[in-house]
Amino acid sequence: MNERHHAHWPPQVPLHLTLPETSLFYNAEVSAARFPAKPFIIFYDTAVTFSQFKDEAERIAGFLQQECQVKAGDRVLLYMQNSPQWIIAYYGILRANAVVVPVNPMNMSAELAHYVEDSGATTIIAPQCLFANVEPLIGSGPGKGIEHAIVATYSDYLQRPSPIPVPEFVAAPRKTFSLAGVTSWHDMIERRIAPGPLTAGPDDLCVMPYTSGTTGKPKGCMHTHRSVMSTLLGGCVWFSAPPDGVYLSVLPLFHVTGMQGGMNSAVFSGATIVLLPRWDREAAALCMQKYRVTAWQSISTMMVDFLSNPKLGEYDLSSLTGTRGGGAAMPDAIARKLKALTGLDYVEGYGMTETIAGTHINPPHRPKPQCLGIPVFDVDSRVIDPVSLQELPQGETGEIVVNAPQVMLGYWGNPKATAEAFIELDGKRFLRTGDLGHIDEDGYFFMTDRLKRMINASGYKVWPAEVEALMYRHPAIHEVCVIGVKDEKRGETVKALVVADAAHAGTITAKEIIDWAHEQMASYKAPRIVEFLESLPKSGSGKILWRKLQEEDAARTAGS
Repeated sequence: MNERHHAHWPPQVPLHLTLPETSLFYNAEVSAARFPAKPFIIFYDTAVTFSQFKDEAERIAGFLQQECQVKAGDRVLLYMQNSPQWIIAYYGILRANAVVVPVNPMNMSAELAHYVEDSGATTIIAPQCLFANVEPLIGSGPGKGIEHAIVATYSDYLQRPSPIPVPEFVAAPRKTFSLAGVTSWHDMIERRIAPGPLTAGPDDLCVMPYTSGTTGKPKGCMHTHRSVMSTLLGGCVWFSAPPDGVYLSVLPLFHVTGMQGGMNSAVFSGATIVLLPRWDREAAALCMQKYRVTAWQSISTMMVDFLSNPKLGEYDLSSLTGTRGGGAAMPDAIARKLKALTGLDYVEGYGMTETIAGTHINPPHRPKPQCLGIPVFDVDSRVIDPVSLQELPQGETGEIVVNAPQVMLGYWGNPKATAEAFIELDGKRFLRTGDLGHIDEDGYFFMTDRLKRMINASGYKVWPAEVEALMYRHPAIHEVCVIGVKDEKRGETVKALVVADAAHAGTITAKEIIDWAHEQMASYKAPRIVEFLESLPKSGSGKILWRKLQEEDAARTAGS
C-alpha cells in the first residue's frame, strides 16, 4: 500500500476513522435532540427545523409500514427533484427499516420501469409534476408493479414569500389524485401514524443507487448504513465541518455526491442546508449572500456558468470558506478565476456510485489542479496492470482499484456483475474502478483515461450501452452506436451513429430521432447529435467497433 500521501495529510486530521455502530436515522435523532429549533433545511426562505424534520420522517415511516406494508429490507423508490420532501422521505424510508432507491427525476416511464422491476419495489414517493411518468406503472402485470404511490407537492413547503425566484414547477398548487393506491404527501403527514421500532443496524442495507456500466441496464449498488456512514462522516472530518456551517445544496440528491456532501453530512453535524431544486446561477448567488453560505459543492459546468455571470460582482460572497466537488476535472483557467474572486481553491475529489462518493480527495490545505486527490481514511488504492493485475510503480498508468469501508457489497441481484467488479490482492477485496490513472511522487492520483465505455456530459455519467438499448425501440433504427464527442459547454456530449431500417432509409431525419429520444430517456442521456451511416464496422465476432468510430469522429473533428 502506497503511503507517500500521508506526508500531505490535512493537519490535525487522523489517518484512521472509527465508524459509529448505528444506523443513519440515529444521526437525525441526535441532531433533533441537540438542535430542535435550528433550521436544518432552508427552501426559498421557508425553514424546516431539525425537530420538524425528524417528526415528519417518523410519520412517513409509520405510513409506509402500516398503509404500504413496507417491511424491513424492502426497497422504496424516491423519484423527485431536490426538495424538503426528498430529504424527509429519505430518512422516513430509513426509519421504516427499509432501503432507499434514489431515482434520477429526469428518467422517463420506460427507464423508471426497470427500477421497479429490478429492485422489486412496490412503493414510490414522487412529485405531482412527474406523476405522469409513474401512473403507467401502477397496478399489476407486465411493465407495472407499483402498488402504492405517495405524491408530493413542492409548494407545500413554501410558507412565506421568498426573494429567491421560485420556479413554476415548485410554486404549482396541490393537485388531487383519485387513483387507488395513490396518497398525497399532505394527507400522509396529517395521518400522524407512529412507526414501529427502529431495528436497522450498521450492516443492514441502507440505500441502493443505480449505475449502468458496460451493460445496457442500470444495476443497484448495495450500500449499508456502515458504508454510507463512512463517506458522510469522512467528509465532515476531512473538511472540519462545524454545526454552524451553511451548505448550498444544489447538486442532485439522487447522486451520491449531493446525497453525502449536501445532505447526510449536514444531518450528522447539525449544519444547515440551503436547498435549490435545480441549478440557477442567480438563485445560487442570492442564496450565498442572503443565508451566508459557508460551503458549496459543485461540478465544473456549474462553476463555469456561475463565474461567467456578468452580475456576479454585485453579490457578497465573503461568507464562503470552501468550494469542492468532482465528476470532471475543473479547468485550470476556471480554478484561477475562482481563486481571484474568492481567494478559495476548488478542492477536487473522486468517487463512484459503487463507493457512495469519495475515496480520494485533495487535502484542502494542499490541493493539486485536475487531480483526483489522495486516498482518504482507511482507503487502500492502487494502480494495477488491467490484464496481469500486477501493481505498477509510481508514474505508470494503469487501472485504479480500491479497497475501502465505503465500497458497496455488490450489485443487487447480479452475482455475475459483482464477481466481475472485484479482484483479490494480498488477501483483500478490491473494486475495479474501470478508470485509468497514475500516482505522482507525492502519492496524489491523477486520471489518465477510461477503461470503461462511458461519456461524462456536464458531470452526468452516460453509459452508451443503456442509451443504445433504449434507442433500439425506435422502429426506424436498424443499428446504432453511441459515442462521446467533445463539447465546449458540456465537456462531452452524446452522439448516435445510426443505420436506418431499409423501410425508413432516406425518410427518417436526425431531428425526428433526437426529438423521439428526448421523450424516451433523461435529457442528459439523449443524443444531441445523430449521424446516419450505411453500416457500422464490426469485429470478427460481430461486435460493433465503437472505439474505432469514436476515434474516427474525433480525428475528423480535429481536422476540421
